[in-house]
Amino acid sequence: MNNAVRVVIPNHNYGRFVPVCLESVLSQAGVDLDVLIIDDASSDDSQQIAASLAARDRRVTVRCHTVNQGHIKTYNEGLEWAAGATYGVVLDADDALTPGALRRAWELLEAHPETGFVYGRPKVFPGNSPLPPVGTGPVRWRTWPGRKWFEIRCQRARNCIRSPEVVLRMSVVQNAGGFREDLPHTADLELWMRLALHADVGYIKGPYQAYYRDHLAGMHRRMFNTRIANLAQVKKAFEAVFQACPDQIVNRQHLEKIQRRTLARRALAEAFRAIDRGRLHWPEAVQLEDLALDAYGDANELAEWRVLQWRKAIGSRMSWMAPPLRLVSFGQRLGRWLSRYRLRASGL
Repeated sequence: MNNAVRVVIPNHNYGRFVPVCLESVLSQAGVDLDVLIIDDASSDDSQQIAASLAARDRRVTVRCHTVNQGHIKTYNEGLEWAAGATYGVVLDADDALTPGALRRAWELLEAHPETGFVYGRPKVFPGNSPLPPVGTGPVRWRTWPGRKWFEIRCQRARNCIRSPEVVLRMSVVQNAGGFREDLPHTADLELWMRLALHADVGYIKGPYQAYYRDHLAGMHRRMFNTRIANLAQVKKAFEAVFQACPDQIVNRQHLEKIQRRTLARRALAEAFRAIDRGRLHWPEAVQLEDLALDAYGDANELAEWRVLQWRKAIGSRMSWMAPPLRLVSFGQRLGRWLSRYRLRASGL
């Protein structure tokens, strides 16, 4: 059996995080490793740090861009390099792997050769904090037929994967293709869905599989930190996969309608929350309304649309006098909690 895993570590100005990230990879037991650090023209001391670390371990190679290529091109460059192995990982330099993560993923992928990628739970932690302790078991597996997993994504219209927790079967990636450069925020979501249309999907229950660092320098904070920006990118990801894979999607029109309706409901729910935050946030609510209509032409027939219009008519100051609106707000909070619980419990 081939237990070779190639890990790509893209980096731009994260020199302070590179040693922790690399150590989390090199300490993985039970797999043969090759690591490529790709520095995308950093202006800090990243290149010197990476070179120093590579000099200590022959498994590590460093490439340095003289001109910034952007994260998607860098990811795809890494995937091309990883194509020579059975399995691959794209691990941003500010994230890390948990102990035993690669061996757990390798065992699932070896046991289920029809599986194109596997993911697990990420441990989200803040800023410059050290890696928090995590448990190591018990381990349980779950696999879905890829088209079923894609159908669930259409029903929920959201990404259930952070990224560092994913291990890819490189033969499936070569067949399906890499990250799309026109989706700077949701290229990962689009790729997971496209891979699911080519192969099955595996999930590791129990221990965390990766660390995800949530900090202000992260792209999701710098460029896509508004609800409208995030949902607009999710919309583009679904549009891209429906356009790219028409022959692989069974019941395409039905699933596309479900996805568009669900995305519209998400946008309207976020518009309701914007209204709740006061008059200064009403322009955002209008943008979210427009997004809902653009995603689903019949959005104005949804119950969420009618509730939102009622909410706007009453106004922020009078909302406390309308018990039904308080009930709607409570229902939305309960729904978000249930969504987070479901994600922790099932990976979906």
